[in-house]
Amino acid sequence: MSRILYSLCGADASAPFSPHCWKVVLALRHKGLEFTERPVGFTEIPKVENGFSKTVPILKDGDALISDSFAIALYLEQTYPDAPSLFKGEGGLAMARFVEAWSLSTLHPAVTRIALKNIHDRLAPADQAYFRESREARLGATLEEVATGREAAIAAFPEKLTPLRNMLKFQPFIGGSEPLFSDYIVFGAFKWASQTGNTELLDPNDPVTNWYERVEAFTEKG
Repeated sequence: MSRILYSLCGADASAPFSPHCWKVVLALRHKGLEFTERPVGFTEIPKVENGFSKTVPILKDGDALISDSFAIALYLEQTYPDAPSLFKGEGGLAMARFVEAWSLSTLHPAVTRIALKNIHDRLAPADQAYFRESREARLGATLEEVATGREAAIAAFPEKLTPLRNMLKFQPFIGGSEPLFSDYIVFGAFKWASQTGNTELLDPNDPVTNWYERVEAFTEKG
């Protein structure tokens, strides 16, 4: 069975950057499932699979089409129950929903204000026009106005990670002894920042940096 993951990229197709797509990449690796990634630009998404979804990620698994990163994780868990679990039970699923809410309400807005102009500058011209119009309408400010607060947003970012940092005093991963989908949710936000040229958010000695490296190593092993 062939699997295709449609993800998001800028002018450089070799550097997909969506946090939601990275969640699915790691979920597929966790499950040990082979797939082909096909990055597309913002304005190409409506053409994918006959307009199946307005957003990526989109997973095509044989005849099945699924959009939304959390929905894809649930699909993988239900469809491939014999592969390593992404949640390890009802508690892990509930935890993932909480972590998703925290990430979307705390991490994503922070990274958006830090990375916004960098993302725009990495897009193809057609995507730049779409991105500027849609993001400026959403934020009520120009990209340049948002960028003026970038340094302050970077300085404030480490404090937002205090809950994660405190938890890592007791266990190596959000999921416990091994990463689960909860880890991949948060990892996606950091990968998003990194892939868009924002590598200065964490001190190399921060426990969160060590956690990030452990997650990446776990999903790349074998």
